[in-house]
Amino acid sequence: MEEVAEKKKIRLSPKIISVLIVLLLVLSGYGVAYYYYGQYKATKIVLDNPEIASKNEVKEITEKLGLIYELPTDEEPSVATVLDVEKLKDQPFFAKAVNGDKVVIYTKSQLAILYRVNENKVINVSPLSLDQPKEVVETETPKAKATATPEPVEEVNP
Repeated sequence: MEEVAEKKKIRLSPKIISVLIVLLLVLSGYGVAYYYYGQYKATKIVLDNPEIASKNEVKEITEKLGLIYELPTDEEPSVATVLDVEKLKDQPFFAKAVNGDKVVIYTKSQLAILYRVNENKVINVSPLSLDQPKEVVETETPKAKATATPEPVEEVNP
């Protein structure tokens, strides 16, 4: 006796297939919308609070710069962007600067670094000079006035 096993094939009607395709497209659309809504919320937070944006910029720049130059670890730097090289051309520190370069300033460590982000290249490094005021009133504590060789155009503080 031969037993013939019958195999049942599941046949989907074109109507069911089209419903599944539409359902798949709708779910995909919701997933994409959810992703971009999350991106929108994150961007809105940064735009509403520029301090967060500047901290992110300082962190990003110091991470990149730290890979090619040993940075001080005991302080948070200030970062400035060179906007107009023509105004700075008389200062030797900015001799090779181009618009868009970043100046990373460590006041405690007395260090200024000219950094070209798009090339990931240190252009110049200079020590900062701290000038003590000549006359100090006894009731006030003396404060050092930081005057850097470089003069940043736009400052972004963390």
